Amino acid sequence: MVRMLTETFAPGAAGGREPTRVVKLLGTVASATACVLVGGCYYVQAASGEWHVLHERVPIEKVIDDPHTSEALRTHLEKERAARDFASRELGLPDNKSYRSYADIHRSFVAWNVVAAPEFSVQPKTWCFPVAGCVAYRGYFHEQEARDYAAHLAAVEGYDVTVDGVPAYSTLGRFSDPVLSSMLPYGDDELAATVFHELAHQLLYVRDDSEFNEAFATTVEEVGLERWLKYQGEEARIGRYERVQAEREVFYGLLAQTRAQLRVLYASDMPREEMRERKAVIFHNLAGDVRGLGSRKGATESVYEEWLAGGLNNARLASIATYFNCVPGFKRLLASEDNDLERFYSAARELSKEPREKRDAQLCEKRESGG
Repeated sequence: MVRMLTETFAPGAAGGREPTRVVKLLGTVASATACVLVGGCYYVQAASGEWHVLHERVPIEKVIDDPHTSEALRTHLEKERAARDFASRELGLPDNKSYRSYADIHRSFVAWNVVAAPEFSVQPKTWCFPVAGCVAYRGYFHEQEARDYAAHLAAVEGYDVTVDGVPAYSTLGRFSDPVLSSMLPYGDDELAATVFHELAHQLLYVRDDSEFNEAFATTVEEVGLERWLKYQGEEARIGRYERVQAEREVFYGLLAQTRAQLRVLYASDMPREEMRERKAVIFHNLAGDVRGLGSRKGATESVYEEWLAGGLNNARLASIATYFNCVPGFKRLLASEDNDLERFYSAARELSKEPREKRDAQLCEKRESGG
């Protein structure tokens, strides 16, 4: 769901803190696509966490009709219900029981994802599961378990790591995924965008290709949100959305430029200690450039600072690239189909049948060789 760090369409989250989209950037498929599986300690915690989520589901209609439901929650769910109907009616997304129930999970995030990359590579480590295939992140329902695993990867195996809480995920239609209480603080438009993103995963999912899957879902989400805002006639929110889109292009351009610099560095014959020093300089410069974005008029400076506070390393860049590396290619594909979503879905399905090398060549930013 997760998309641009400054893309917030509603007031700040509970407690007055402006929500950041990067905090939820890894919140789609791999947090729990493996959670439908059992076997081994990892799968036990995953299955247990998924069971808890499903156990808390209540039909949205019942929550809305309950006289004890707060007016704020009722309003959120009424707007989500309308967006959910729009998703199937106007966006061609699956018409099923997903996101037609609500689960109060009593915590800020439903899961925490670990992303790792080698010290001298921007290519993420992958983990392989029987259902989801190989993905670029590993999800936990307990934060400490995620952080313990990340610490092991860093201390024992030398990886750059990042851990991010996620408010939502997809089981790829294997269960009827609910709207989670953790999805609500980001605003009603963000909630709609998340639903569009997760339903897109149910529409098309390719094993062993996280970049394809996340970029496809992100493209559907962005197009869907724009059409949803226009459908509602919300001119002010449309204008804000367009400003955010422009800002995000600059931000992701900085990250792409940094990845390119690091690729050149890591492919060089520079001694490791000197390479390590140069790597630190590149990340220092990136931090300065990002703070420069935050100082622009109208920019959400606090959100950039919050993102930077999470630390900059290869894993952090890789985590974002997984979602956005191939989005421009998918948008070109959509434009080539005259912005017709049904034709776009069909073209994406055909492309998904091609070898990965051909998909990458058509859609994605140049990958790092090796690592």
